[in-house]
Amino acid sequence: MECIAEMPRAPLDRRPRKRQRLGWDVGPAEMHQAQLGLCGQEVVNTISVVALGLSSGGIVSSQVNHEQPRGGSPPLRGDDKDGHYVFAVGDNLTPRYKINSKMGEGTFGQVLECWDSESKEMVAIKIIRGIKKYRDAAMIEISMLEQLGKYDKSRSSCVQIRNWFDYRNHICIVFERLGPSLYDFLRKNNYRSFPIALVREVAKQLLECIAFMHELRLIHTDLKPENILLVSPEYIKVPDYKVSPRSPKEGSYYKRLPKSSAIKVIDFGSTTYDQHDQSYVVSTRHYRAPEVILGLGWSYPCDIWSVGCILVELCTGEALFQTHENLEHLAMMERAFGPLPYHMLRRADRPSEKYIRKGRLNWPEGCTSRESMKAVMKLPRLQNLVMQNVDQSAGDFIDLLQGLLKYDPASRLTAQEALLHPFFTQGFERR
Repeated sequence: MECIAEMPRAPLDRRPRKRQRLGWDVGPAEMHQAQLGLCGQEVVNTISVVALGLSSGGIVSSQVNHEQPRGGSPPLRGDDKDGHYVFAVGDNLTPRYKINSKMGEGTFGQVLECWDSESKEMVAIKIIRGIKKYRDAAMIEISMLEQLGKYDKSRSSCVQIRNWFDYRNHICIVFERLGPSLYDFLRKNNYRSFPIALVREVAKQLLECIAFMHELRLIHTDLKPENILLVSPEYIKVPDYKVSPRSPKEGSYYKRLPKSSAIKVIDFGSTTYDQHDQSYVVSTRHYRAPEVILGLGWSYPCDIWSVGCILVELCTGEALFQTHENLEHLAMMERAFGPLPYHMLRRADRPSEKYIRKGRLNWPEGCTSRESMKAVMKLPRLQNLVMQNVDQSAGDFIDLLQGLLKYDPASRLTAQEALLHPFFTQGFERR
């Protein structure tokens, strides 16, 4: 088997998967003002990596600043028109950190790979846009990360912050340097599925992280493959004769597998404490639970639904619900899992009533196009979808997914219950 040091960089994937990040638009200014006094210094906390929530990009093309004295400050530059920090590779970010490359960017700002002169290692620094609502959200995220770090004695798969500081009106959050997200790994692997044993290893860590968060009454609300990072970028190449139509001719008979299954859950910018009557829209479209779409209110089970969708994607290589419209999304759910319960449909909020007619989903009557109808019709039942991709332990895996993807959130498995499922407690061989 060929061993590769690191995932190769690939062009940025522009598939419209990311939602508008509503979590950034809330955030009490009072928290921001109260904590702002701490921002001028580096506040060191015992914590570890990133709320990236972004697609990996290439190295920034800025010129290295050779004139900058060692440990000196870079020249003052204004932010760009969107409030992003303007930098050059080789700049210092405080005397402690030196910018090595740009790792990616998102709605919140950008993430830079930097050399930490104290710990003598590369770190990832998330630099928030210099706009009040994003600064407020960053302070909430820091609070959530510190809360997780305070109680996480066992070092779960939830990412942990190392420190944070305020630099030229930009909140900067420091994390350890990790590998690619699960989504980037799948994309660069031509959307080939993971072996079921690897799915199990990832699922166990993911559920342990979510169980830990739920014990602290925290709901992530934005779980997706982009927000789960492999700890190591290293991978191996193994023979794979199930050639996907999307695979290029060169290298079609090989696929990559991570050398290590260790993961970290990131991006706590939308994390919230459990409260009653939470009805605003959460989660990225593909991983959004039915109670969120129908406006029924949501709580911990919305995270569990997202986990179920993620596991199906790892098993098959592609997102289960590839849609951007509510009625089509609900129709896809019915196609995969069967009819939505009447008691949920009749309680739908006013904006969702248009998706329902005479106590059932208004499909296909409400279909907006022939293409939409075809997209729904081509989706197989969940059992068939799994059995097309899993050679062993399909029965246990299907049963677990059916528990994670129950329509009624009150009947859905909890994270702790899922960890006791036979899929995890009865061993099986990697195919």
